[in-house]
Amino acid sequence: MSGGAPGPGALGALGWDQALAKLRGALAVPGEPARVAAEHKGGYELLTRDGAARAIAGGRLRRAAREDPAARTVVGDWVLFERAGGERGSLTAQLPRRSLLVRRAAGERQGVQPVAANVDLALVVTALGHDFNPRRLERYLALCAEGGVPAHVLLSKSDLAPEAECAARLSETVALVEAAGGSADHVLLVSVRTGVGLAAIEARLQAGRTLVLLGSSGVGKSTLLNRWLGADVQTTTEVRAHDHRGRHTTTHRALFRLPSGALVIDTPGMRELGLDGDAGVTDAFADVEALSAGCRFRDCAHGAEPGCAVRSSVDAGSLAAERLDAYRKLRAEGEAARRPRRR
Repeated sequence: MSGGAPGPGALGALGWDQALAKLRGALAVPGEPARVAAEHKGGYELLTRDGAARAIAGGRLRRAAREDPAARTVVGDWVLFERAGGERGSLTAQLPRRSLLVRRAAGERQGVQPVAANVDLALVVTALGHDFNPRRLERYLALCAEGGVPAHVLLSKSDLAPEAECAARLSETVALVEAAGGSADHVLLVSVRTGVGLAAIEARLQAGRTLVLLGSSGVGKSTLLNRWLGADVQTTTEVRAHDHRGRHTTTHRALFRLPSGALVIDTPGMRELGLDGDAGVTDAFADVEALSAGCRFRDCAHGAEPGCAVRSSVDAGSLAAERLDAYRKLRAEGEAARRPRRR
């Protein structure tokens, strides 16, 4: 992808290390290592030690994906592939992942959908104004926690919001992140137009580190990426006057290598953001989990049960009712996702 094609011996610049080399050595499968940079219908774009290549999934990987949709090869994965005489080679194996972001779209037909693999840090982008939604942020934080990926939140387009709104949204988001076990420096007000907050973000763009941009359509993910690349690689459109949002233009996930040496995965906006389990909810709602330790019953659902410490906190005003409602809803979604699905 854009940002400079790797030359000979450049696997390290793509995140390859001794741990991955050991995993590769344990696989009795032919093929050379490569990293998935993009996925298109019918094939993958790869980054290798010799530059770019194309490949299709071999039979072993296709069977694994049919048995477990989360196992499907996705952007960020490390794979082995064999070159062919034509334009495209074949993926022979997929290396074990260090992290995986997975969402569940609504409905039986959609099911589990892997988003990005081997990510070191997620940048959750939400625009100030009409896009700001605390309940959606909670979902993103839970999704990241479920996948084992630390998350930082970027409040974008701060130049379009009044100073009072910026301060209020910043305070509200910091409270959400701190409740999930994060810290205040994991939340940044940013503006590409004025440069506010950009130096703090760019300090996180370290060589060999893989980050992923997450967020709704039109919040400014591609604008940020273009700045880091120093070129208009991802198409953007003008911000609409009535809601300060750009139209969604990213159509598929792709990995880019920045001049700094960092690797960034850009993703399309997600209209549906269901969870594939409830492990991430425990981390994203660490405050609620801590309060539940004081409930009379171990399996308290924090509804009408007597002796519920969580509901008492809501009544006392120390926990927002909306946050408890979101917690219960996400836990219910996660529990439903774990149940066997009818074929």
